[in-house]
Amino acid sequence: MSKVAIIGAGAAGYFTAIQLMQMGFSGTLKMFEKSKPLAKVKVSGGGRCNVTHACFDPNELVGFYPRGNKELLGPFHHFQPGDMIGWLSENGVELKVEDDGRMFPITDSSQTIIDCFERQLNPHILVHAGVKKIVPAEQGWEIVLDNGEVSFFDRVVVTVGSSPQFAELLKQMGLHMIEAVPSLFTFHLTDEKVHQLSGLAIEAEVSIEGADWAIEGPVLLTHWGVSGPAVLKLSAWAARWLATKDYHATLLVNSMPRLSGEGLLELLQGIRINAARKQVRNVGPTSIPNRWWQYIVGNEDSLDKLWADVRNVELEEWVKRLHHLRLEIQGKSTFKEEFVTAGGVDLKYINFKTMESKTHPRLHFAGEVLNIDAVTGGFNFQAAWTTAFLTAKGIMENEQ
Repeated sequence: MSKVAIIGAGAAGYFTAIQLMQMGFSGTLKMFEKSKPLAKVKVSGGGRCNVTHACFDPNELVGFYPRGNKELLGPFHHFQPGDMIGWLSENGVELKVEDDGRMFPITDSSQTIIDCFERQLNPHILVHAGVKKIVPAEQGWEIVLDNGEVSFFDRVVVTVGSSPQFAELLKQMGLHMIEAVPSLFTFHLTDEKVHQLSGLAIEAEVSIEGADWAIEGPVLLTHWGVSGPAVLKLSAWAARWLATKDYHATLLVNSMPRLSGEGLLELLQGIRINAARKQVRNVGPTSIPNRWWQYIVGNEDSLDKLWADVRNVELEEWVKRLHHLRLEIQGKSTFKEEFVTAGGVDLKYINFKTMESKTHPRLHFAGEVLNIDAVTGGFNFQAAWTTAFLTAKGIMENEQ
């Protein structure tokens, strides 16, 4: 009987082990974890665990992955969100769908997912130890633990997430690695007046000057800059580009993306007629918060004017600021507990039918250790479930 080692007891590691056992694996299975198992599952989604997303078309689903979109198309035909929902239901966990498509356990507790996973595995499979080395051996690998203990395994599955130390170990082993950079982060802005709007949310299209990405959605103003779903999605797509700029760039904000410049000018001209005897500070486009409108106008003298006294040149300037507001980015903030990276094992060297390395036979990879990442919404976990399923399936096909 073969021996399989899983290095890392996070989402991908646990699900690989579970799938192996449910597929009938009869050999020796060990899962090594130096830190707390399922730690990222515990904190994800603010402690609610955004398990997956209600997107069931693989062709549409891959569009949420800045890195890995081409490679995941085939795998999503084998295991996609509908399969994960079904698996959880069969194992006693029901999910709910929120308005934006995110899916959570109906308990709103990540502990529900952790308890489900732990019920599926014999606790003796988990070994609380760190792995120091993976050494090639005849027809397999030797794993050297931090305490010096050495064990032979026929196959090894690496599911260590974005660990920099393990990425270096893999690089030393000759694996082709893409340098990891942060993904899913917020932007620090230099404009102090934006900081004073902390807590305000607007619907807008955000883009970066000199880059091709544009994302529409909620934007949250904070005491350090901007956050919210649209900003986080933009950061995912632009992760590597922004890293090369040391996170210094110009953010472009379109507060009214549904209107053309001409349409917006006509809207403001209409306000000038209909609210002629009212102050500019008190009346603006109804589709944006008044505090944001006051920021757009900016000048106190203009804010104090009656609409009847507003000149055309001022209207044209406000149209420009509403459509092309420039904000200077100087740095970023990441969510330390839910940290996501762009980078990892180069996908060109992975067989996506079995998740086995093309250059290192009997060595498999699943989850965030791969150069796969997604926007927010449960997509990163779905990539973990899918690659874990294919890893287990690939190992079992070699068992036969």
